[in-house]
Amino acid sequence: MKSRGLLSVLTFSEKRENLLFLLLNEPKTIAEIKGYLNVSTPEIFPRIKEMETKNLIYKENKYYALTPIGKVVAKFFQPLVNTLHVIEENEEFWKEHNIEAIPQCFLERIDELGNCRFIENRLEEMYEPHTEFFENISKSELVMGVAPVFNPAYPAFFLQLALHKVHVSLILTKNVFEKVKNEYRDDLQRFLECNNTSLYVLDDISLAFVVTDIFLSLSLFYKNGIFDAQRDLISFDESALKWGEELFNYYKEHSKEIKSL
Repeated sequence: MKSRGLLSVLTFSEKRENLLFLLLNEPKTIAEIKGYLNVSTPEIFPRIKEMETKNLIYKENKYYALTPIGKVVAKFFQPLVNTLHVIEENEEFWKEHNIEAIPQCFLERIDELGNCRFIENRLEEMYEPHTEFFENISKSELVMGVAPVFNPAYPAFFLQLALHKVHVSLILTKNVFEKVKNEYRDDLQRFLECNNTSLYVLDDISLAFVVTDIFLSLSLFYKNGIFDAQRDLISFDESALKWGEELFNYYKEHSKEIKSL
């Protein structure tokens, strides 16, 4: 009963939750707490007293700080809150798509996607790169991409990035690679000849994403197996870039490098 009471103190009040994470950084005065959380004394003071009663925070001189127990709770509670935020803010996206394509070990770190959101192309533009995607990738110095579907705009697009000294690493499915090799052989040959590119082939991949030094863009298949060419989930958080880079390396380890045709 005590643990359930402690859980309710945090989960039933956004103010208490925010206060817990605020004090995780450093102790604060009541004036600082009110300023950071944009609340009045009558709004926040009862929450403070409740958290003091639960041994989550304490007051020393004029500063409020987390107790050792409060620090433990904050450390393990924050990833859960972040995970729920990522899911709830993009609930439709996760519900409609095959998220089993994301390896379980990465799904368990989905909180690292941070302040992500999805962008959507109009139906008549669904096979064109998203404008926001194009603008962000054009400003990047490092690009890593995974492609399970073919887009006729991409061979020339990624070649131009490489020719402009952007470091580009791509993983293609076997079918996509064969199509590019057969229909865009000259572009592919020039891409491979650049000293700032690398290309890998994997039998099958059930998700598409690009991660750069600026942003992460993730596209998934619907549950019926059709690729969603309209919507991308994007994030600019450093934790999301790290997540995407590690996901790329995960697939790279299972791929065959192509050095020449």
